[in-house]
Amino acid sequence: MTTRVIAEDRLNDESVRQAFRRTKRLVGCYVGLSVLTLIAIILLRDHPDIATDAAWVRVIIVVATSLLMTSFAARASRGHSKSFLRLRLASGIMVVAIAVIVALPGAFPVWLRIEQAVCGILLLGVVTRVNGKTLRSVFAK
Repeated sequence: MTTRVIAEDRLNDESVRQAFRRTKRLVGCYVGLSVLTLIAIILLRDHPDIATDAAWVRVIIVVATSLLMTSFAARASRGHSKSFLRLRLASGIMVVAIAVIVALPGAFPVWLRIEQAVCGILLLGVVTRVNGKTLRSVFAK
């Protein structure tokens, strides 16, 4: 199975470069917030009412997906169509998962639900960009 790579001239269009820059910046903020949350939960490990088992699992999943999305965004910006598809799917799925987490009362500590809401806002920006006309047209068959 081969990965389709987009021609350089399409990737060098200023609107495309700007859309990818903004997308990568949003994903970078998502990574930063995720890593800071992991540090926070490590520091709060002696407080099981704040650093619950569910919170640990969620934070680790979020850090992992944020790092994957960084890879997807970087490869997509270099023209890898499968990475672009993965970025579109992962960001959309994470927005839905975050919406559920924020809406469920009592499943996670309030501080984590607030952090997840901020992550959701960042990822909503990613979803908007990668599903927008500018980037989708670059990868249209």
